[in-house]
Amino acid sequence: MSEPALSTAAASNGQPASDPSEPLRAVRDAPVGGQAVLEGVMMRGVSTWAVAVRKPDGEIGIQSFPLVSWLKRHRFLRLPLVRGVVALVESLKIGLQALGISTNAQLEEEDQQQLSGGAWAGTVTFSLLLAVGLFFLLPVGLTSLFRHHISGSIEFVLIEKAIRISIFVGYLWLISRISDLQRVFQYHGAEHKTISCYEAGLPLTPENAQRFSRLHPRCGTSFLLIVMVVALFVFAPLGTPAWYWLFASRVLGIPIVAGIAFEIIKLFGKYRAKRWAQIAMWPGMQLQKLTTRPPSLDQLAVAIAAMQAVLDVENPEEASEEDRVGMEVVA
Repeated sequence: MSEPALSTAAASNGQPASDPSEPLRAVRDAPVGGQAVLEGVMMRGVSTWAVAVRKPDGEIGIQSFPLVSWLKRHRFLRLPLVRGVVALVESLKIGLQALGISTNAQLEEEDQQQLSGGAWAGTVTFSLLLAVGLFFLLPVGLTSLFRHHISGSIEFVLIEKAIRISIFVGYLWLISRISDLQRVFQYHGAEHKTISCYEAGLPLTPENAQRFSRLHPRCGTSFLLIVMVVALFVFAPLGTPAWYWLFASRVLGIPIVAGIAFEIIKLFGKYRAKRWAQIAMWPGMQLQKLTTRPPSLDQLAVAIAAMQAVLDVENPEEASEEDRVGMEVVA
């Protein structure tokens, strides 16, 4: 593995700052990512994904699966903008499977069950409809109530954007207060720390991983904030047509917004050591403080077990550029 590439919250020159209390951050990207699940973590590389879960008896259960990304099936799917949408849908599918595995791991064997394809489809559909309604249709609907008092399309979209971001931040704040989710947020922090430890080239131990920041530039929380901002520039040229066209444009424009946001966060991840990228990433990184919590060493051990299950099968560092496509928004 290459020499460790580190920075701290106070420095980004590739070397640790003198203050050992400052959390470390890796300054290079690696094609690995993951997701917090119930009492565990899912990690994925380019050809493998794995789930590690702390079971009720205290043991760590690990399951790994081969992964052939949809992006390899056709060159069209790897085109800019298109690849982002495909990668996000694929990540959602893997994430839901991992969540099902972690849920079953907490149940007695006789209570475990596999969800049917229809049940998974229903879950995904409901989740997407809720997200679209809450973060896209509700803001434009509320703004439309005052459209006769708004002078132009730019002002309309700015107000809509302010409402959308307010709803988003408010939603994150509310879920951050739910006591039942605190351990999930700790595993989210463990996932970030473990990925950063790997990206820095240090041995994967709970003690090493604990030294790193619980914030990561490729986090889905940061990505969603970028989506909110990109929507301003995508929807502003459309003006303020009739309400039914407004609603339709917000739904139909989601793939375009997501595709552009994907390319932006991909750029941020690549140049994370640059000052301009750090400034642009700062708001999203701060939002991660709502969706992550400092993990324990035991929780870091679970995240490392998931990562090691991936590394036992593949070496992500040897992945080709084609293999790396789609790995930007999975941390």
